[in-house]
Amino acid sequence: MAIYLDEAISEAVALISDSQSLVRVVLSGRRRNMQTRCERIDIRPVQIKEAIHLQVIENDGRQTTAKNYLPTEFDSLALLSSGYANILVEQTMGSLSIRISKKGEALVTRSKGTNEQVLTHDRNKNRLLNANDPFLIEVGISDSKGVIKPSKSDKYMQVEEFLRILAPTLKNAIEAGQIHQPTKDNPLTITDLGCGHAYLTFGAHQYLQSQGIPLSVVGIDIRTKSRDRNIVIAHKLGIEKSIEFRAEEISETTVTKTDVAIALHACDTATDDAIAWAVHSDAKLLLIAPCCHHDLQSQLSEIPEPWSIITKHGLMKERMSDLLTDALRAQILRLLGYRVDVIEFIGGEHTPRNLMIRAVKTGAKPDIADIKRYNEMIAMWKVKPALAERLEKELVRSTTT
Repeated sequence: MAIYLDEAISEAVALISDSQSLVRVVLSGRRRNMQTRCERIDIRPVQIKEAIHLQVIENDGRQTTAKNYLPTEFDSLALLSSGYANILVEQTMGSLSIRISKKGEALVTRSKGTNEQVLTHDRNKNRLLNANDPFLIEVGISDSKGVIKPSKSDKYMQVEEFLRILAPTLKNAIEAGQIHQPTKDNPLTITDLGCGHAYLTFGAHQYLQSQGIPLSVVGIDIRTKSRDRNIVIAHKLGIEKSIEFRAEEISETTVTKTDVAIALHACDTATDDAIAWAVHSDAKLLLIAPCCHHDLQSQLSEIPEPWSIITKHGLMKERMSDLLTDALRAQILRLLGYRVDVIEFIGGEHTPRNLMIRAVKTGAKPDIADIKRYNEMIAMWKVKPALAERLEKELVRSTTT
């Protein structure tokens, strides 16, 4: 039912103020033309030193932070009015759900039911993957006793941090209707492009499966040895029905459709192959960590002034071309109807390749200003990104209609 937005938010504020019956609050999504301070906020009541506090947990897609407030210190009206498109308030006897449309209308759903209020306060950060998980032992990250090998600690952290990005991003996309609700008959499909030893492929499969999400995972890598090794591991784990591996070029893979596309550290234009394939396959979520940017670096022959002050130094020219490459990749995805942000994948102490492009398909038409900025950037640097060549038809269609 559609009602006035102010009225809906006031109702939610009143429910949140009743800490005796509040179970949790979830804020997610982003209203049109508004920015939120983080990707998702979870709020729940907790008991600290005989007093009820509101624990506010913020997730920016990579890191999670928590802070506790006394109810009298917490401004729920300001937070609920700060730009989130989806508001869920659960109480012990029911729930209120508010979805704010592109036109600013409040679509409200009220439901009855019984929810349990849990007031325990847990400060411990739980790992998403236990070190003794059988898959970590099989892929060689943990030893036979289920202890992370010192030489593989960075790899373990990469898998762990990747899942901390994937899990909330996927959950938000499903709640916002950008990805369908996975079922046994219609499972979530994930394709890992350039999977190598499949640390992330297996990690995503095992973690999401443990969360009760029906899924079908495919790992693509050109090397037959990697494919054969990964197939053996899948059989040892007994998961061969929901995960498979193929020895194929990314640009020529026989997989034709996916919900989620992953490509971590595909070298140079293999990243462009992965993004282009994902767009052609109507992927709803892309998680891309680029590597080895040589394409644009080789095209930077006529440097616009005053940028030569940077590019005259070899190292700085290399880093400049890296940033230019990924900025244009992100902008191309925006022009094709994706909401895009560029985030830190993992701390630089674990890998120097720590940038990630995260894109969620919304289908939004590109702004004229975004089209103009892209064309100006291309003209100024006199470059043609590999991704633009692979998606030329899609770009023309999106920017001229």
